[in-house]
Amino acid sequence: MTKTNEHPFAQYVRILGKGPTLSRSLTEEETHAAVSMILRGEVEPIQLGAFLCLVRVKTETPEELAGFARAARDSLVLPADPPPVDLDWPSYAGKSRRLPWFLLSALLLADNGVTVFMHGTEGHTAGRLFTGAALEALGVPVARSLDEAAGHLAARRFAYVRLADMSPKLHEIIGLKAVLGLRNPVHTVARMLNPFGAPCQMLGVAHPPYRDAHQKAAALLGQPNLAVFKGEGGEAERRPEKPCEVFTVTDGALASEVWPPFARTTTVRHDDELDAGRLKAVWTGASDDAEAVDVIVATAAVALKLLGRAATHAEAETLAAELWRTRNTVAPAGAA
Repeated sequence: MTKTNEHPFAQYVRILGKGPTLSRSLTEEETHAAVSMILRGEVEPIQLGAFLCLVRVKTETPEELAGFARAARDSLVLPADPPPVDLDWPSYAGKSRRLPWFLLSALLLADNGVTVFMHGTEGHTAGRLFTGAALEALGVPVARSLDEAAGHLAARRFAYVRLADMSPKLHEIIGLKAVLGLRNPVHTVARMLNPFGAPCQMLGVAHPPYRDAHQKAAALLGQPNLAVFKGEGGEAERRPEKPCEVFTVTDGALASEVWPPFARTTTVRHDDELDAGRLKAVWTGASDDAEAVDVIVATAAVALKLLGRAATHAEAETLAAELWRTRNTVAPAGAA
């Protein structure tokens, strides 16, 4: 193929791959155009692999993340009249060392008037418990589409949908990890989808540098309020036994804040067995697990401050503890 009839997508691979002195990152507009072509199926497989690896190797810039997220959002098919969502809470990592106690934090919020939409992937890494399976163990239904999720939100203030059902193409690209041997930008960008346009987003990352990248990308996207922190296992779950630095966007202003340790112990407990049945036992009170409760309360506190329901760390933690103490122990709001 000569340059006069080269593939339209080749320009984006060339920008990224011309070597250490001539290559550069893509602008937000270039990334949006490139990713839009990918999601429309207008690129060759070899181009897609090259693009994903080139972006991954140099690490995504906030502008690239924003452009990628805009294109991904444009590709989603949304319900005609979705209910308003207060908090978007992505869950893309899965848990391998500790049960996903953050799910009880999210359901506690839903029980107290906060509409929470959760989305994520499953099965990409062996030995992990993913959100869909954990919710099913709690008796919380998993939506099979954004339309069904809208119904769950209206009925229960909580919904979870898998990326495979929300965007098969994005799910397919995440699945290329098994072919390329590398994570790719979709693993990062999927957390930013916020399909229902919630004014608050609660993000967890595995690697600290991504806090800054997500924060700046959220500002570029016009996200009003965001909290992103290094969470346990890469999920938005606070480790209460140690300080937690949270990068925030508050009414468009960027900042960071350090939450002091909350737990009564400084030790870190890893679960020998990820028995999802323990989630329900802790919710109902059948299991008195003080360490789990610390995780639930500490994580809910970050969300409550993000939502503007508390002005300080201490107020947020006190409120979260009271909501947990007075919860309906029969079943969380999201349970069928």
